[in-house]
Amino acid sequence: MMANIQLTHASILNSSAQLLILPINNSGILLDPVLTRAKTLFADNYQRYYRACRDGSLSVGSCLLHKRVLEQAGLSISSNGHQPSYIANLVVSNHPYHPTRSQWLIAALNDLSEQLIPLIRYHGIRRVSLLARPLVYDNSRDDATDVPNSKNLMPLDWYADTLPLLTKSLQDLPKIRIDIHLPKDINI
Repeated sequence: MMANIQLTHASILNSSAQLLILPINNSGILLDPVLTRAKTLFADNYQRYYRACRDGSLSVGSCLLHKRVLEQAGLSISSNGHQPSYIANLVVSNHPYHPTRSQWLIAALNDLSEQLIPLIRYHGIRRVSLLARPLVYDNSRDDATDVPNSKNLMPLDWYADTLPLLTKSLQDLPKIRIDIHLPKDINI
């Protein structure tokens, strides 16, 4: 059975997913508003990510999978009943202002898939949510297009490049639902 991939405009932070996939860079700087909110909500994940950036162990094209330590006391458990058990930090860029390159995205998705298989098989992971906004390049910034004849540095187009890469890489995962959370300006 193949993965069930759904596109949605719903907020990923309200998702009931067991695993969140957050596209990040390996500089330790998060500018996307949802990622900065996730930094606060999932401080344990952010601290691990930031340490890996600082010590140079986080390479572009990899996936840093974090098993969360869920707090069982106090207000934290009632504040969001949809706490993910895992966060997959998908390292798709080397800086927040640099667009994702296809080879980085493919390598990171392959790393993610390899780490997801045991979670699906042995830990019952069935619902996954992926934040797509960091993968949708903002065309108002042309900092990557000022290098002539460099196809490698051109931003990926959501419809022609990114969505097909995500679908191809994730569709063969067994028995799993993957919600891809898109910005409202992207048509579903």
